[in-house]
Amino acid sequence: MIKSSFVKTTWTLRPVNSYKNGTMLSVVIAAMLKPGYLRGFCCFLSFSPNSLFGMGNPLLDIIAVVDKDLLDKYTLKANDVILAEDKHKALFDELVKKFKVEYHAGGATQNSIKVAQWMIQEPHNVGTFFGCIGKDKFGEILKQKAEEAHIDAHYYEQDEEPTGTCAACITGDNRSLVANLAAANCYKKDKHLDLEENWKLVEKAKVYYIAGFFLTVSLESILKVAKHASENNKLFCLNLSAPFISQFFKDNLMQVMPYVDVLFGNETEAATFAKEQDFETKDIKEIAKKAQALPKVNTKRQRIVVLTQGKEETVMALGDKIDTFPVLKIDPKDIVDTNGAGDAFVGGFLSELVQEKPLDQCVKAAHYSANVIIRRVGCTFPEKPDFN
Repeated sequence: MIKSSFVKTTWTLRPVNSYKNGTMLSVVIAAMLKPGYLRGFCCFLSFSPNSLFGMGNPLLDIIAVVDKDLLDKYTLKANDVILAEDKHKALFDELVKKFKVEYHAGGATQNSIKVAQWMIQEPHNVGTFFGCIGKDKFGEILKQKAEEAHIDAHYYEQDEEPTGTCAACITGDNRSLVANLAAANCYKKDKHLDLEENWKLVEKAKVYYIAGFFLTVSLESILKVAKHASENNKLFCLNLSAPFISQFFKDNLMQVMPYVDVLFGNETEAATFAKEQDFETKDIKEIAKKAQALPKVNTKRQRIVVLTQGKEETVMALGDKIDTFPVLKIDPKDIVDTNGAGDAFVGGFLSELVQEKPLDQCVKAAHYSANVIIRRVGCTFPEKPDFN
């Protein structure tokens, strides 16, 4: 093994003719070594499938351009995000039957894992994802879309609730999102996470990410993964996700917080978190600093807090240091849909974190991913990234 001095990564030496699978980078090191030393070897900066683990609420995104009549029929606002009520249940089938739809593997955590894999490209299946779906046609489509995104999705399949869906009704520049969590709410630790073959996938990972939304579904599953990460000095990442998580699931959140190595959030979520924690400040840098200093189980790593502010600078706290990073500029007319920006930001960050890149490079990748996604409908992206 060779430890890089400029990137905290282990380089594995292998004979040239023994190399298998995709390579992220190969560097010929003959010139760096004494003549004849390890002749015929190359140095590969690589990482294996299942290095990044995510667990959350899988949703099948159903995206369609619709007319105002459909919005009126289901009393939807042109630019809004709501949870489906009984009156919205027929919307999902009507979209499929009457409009041209696109399907995408969605849900906050799955989106981030998907973006991370897109940024990484090769090898495939760097990202593993766990969540609950139904045994139905939407579940089959979701499995297919996850496979197309090259993520290693292992869903808990049950037949009590249908697969969770999110209808994205596009009218002009607006989009109305209607989420029906359904099966996503049915994840069971004992029936999926605890199974030996599934837990082995958890153990293979070195970076873990869970959005705060999953705190409403299976706290015990989150704690099992978080404790494993802490006990093995791996990185456990959590997202504040929405203000209501800090407000109404405060106890669950604070049970997990001592295990959090990287905490993500936006300015609105951060402000609510600060209020609920009695931080007595509205300054986002102070909020980041106070969140960073909360009690932590694994003292070998200092917590990192990363807070976004839309088009304003991103704030990152590590120890006593506060860094800020300007976002990439974009012409407002090029912004199509900001809904997936937060998920994409995290995905970009994770893509570099799992490769043990410096934190400023993680933020750079995060800004790039978000900048790409907001130019498109939904959390979608071109075939390959243009990121260095």
